[in-house]
Amino acid sequence: MHQKLKSVLWIGSCVALIALAAWGIHALRKGQSHGFYIVGKAPAFCLTDQHGQHICNKDFEGKIWVVDFFFTSCPTICPVMTSHMVAVQNAFADYSIGIASFSIDPEVDTPEVLQTYAQEKGVRSPHWHLLTGDEKEIYRIANEGFNIYAKAGDSPENFEHSGLFALVDAQGNIICRKEKGKPILFYNGMTPEGIAMLIEDIKKLKQ
Repeated sequence: MHQKLKSVLWIGSCVALIALAAWGIHALRKGQSHGFYIVGKAPAFCLTDQHGQHICNKDFEGKIWVVDFFFTSCPTICPVMTSHMVAVQNAFADYSIGIASFSIDPEVDTPEVLQTYAQEKGVRSPHWHLLTGDEKEIYRIANEGFNIYAKAGDSPENFEHSGLFALVDAQGNIICRKEKGKPILFYNGMTPEGIAMLIEDIKKLKQ
């Protein structure tokens, strides 16, 4: 009887240790995706792309995708951002990743204007959607959904927006790498170094 009790206690201890180990692994993994830091969930949206198609966040489900905010008449950082996004597109010959470029000047950037811009800038992937729609909704997506700053202006020179790119995994998490133990949150869409980091991290996600 005493031996049986010892056996029961030993088994119980083993089960407790396994449960504790599982909890510890879960705690370590919480807030991470594929080894990357989870910034948060990508916001829900439904807008119109350069082909006049209705595109929602659900259309990116199961796909790695990249996000930026721009406008076609932007005289400053947008041409650099777009050329760098083309480099991201071209880094994956199978066009397997998605790209969502949100116009922050939707009144001007109609689907027709976006289509012309796409052709001029080298947009080739069927999964790169230049998006337009309700202005308030787009600014909600930028400032609240992705936490990427954007502010409307009364002329192209007066618009304000960030040159940052967001990376979203196939589960809809906004993710990033860590540098020196701290999450970078977003990728610098203005520098070759930032784009190299982004491409490298997409390749890791695809493995």
